[in-house]
Amino acid sequence: MTFATYTDILRPSAKHKALTYDVALIVGASLFIALCAQFTIQIGPVPITGQTLAVLLTGMLLGSRRGTLSVLAYLMEGIAGLPVFAPGGPMGFARLAGPTGGYLIGFVAAAYVTGLLAERGWDRKATSTLLAMLIGNAIIYAFGLSWLAVSVGIGNALLFGLYPFIAGDLLKASIAMALLPAGWKALNK
Repeated sequence: MTFATYTDILRPSAKHKALTYDVALIVGASLFIALCAQFTIQIGPVPITGQTLAVLLTGMLLGSRRGTLSVLAYLMEGIAGLPVFAPGGPMGFARLAGPTGGYLIGFVAAAYVTGLLAERGWDRKATSTLLAMLIGNAIIYAFGLSWLAVSVGIGNALLFGLYPFIAGDLLKASIAMALLPAGWKALNK
């Protein structure tokens, strides 16, 4: 069974308006991710940022297709040299080749999967929202830690790329767990 996402509810039915709406959502979400990337605490090769929350919310709010396109737009903006990535690292394509490149690529898969889960209604209840966010985070870690381990080894990858982020990711998932189902309840009233 497929459910509407938040953004599906407001989508115009006229094709030309729907296309404009989709493009505006994709660009707007890519800028939201870029904004959240600027909230950074540099703690090592992988900074603490608001990006993961933005990426996972983007997937859940926009759905798999538009969420994925938003993250791809964000990456293309960064590759083009726009200052959208978290401060403190190389610019452009070099960021994807650096220690955080795996996390950035993982954002694409995570947005797709969380969007797909939202399209299955996982954003309607607190427990399934939390589970969707944890799955999204696990996907980001799978890509990010694999890539980081190439340059620093697996032990250091866990030390620098996982352990410092667990508490923050649980907090971010809890925020989504509170907001998304509450939003659906409000819309249903």
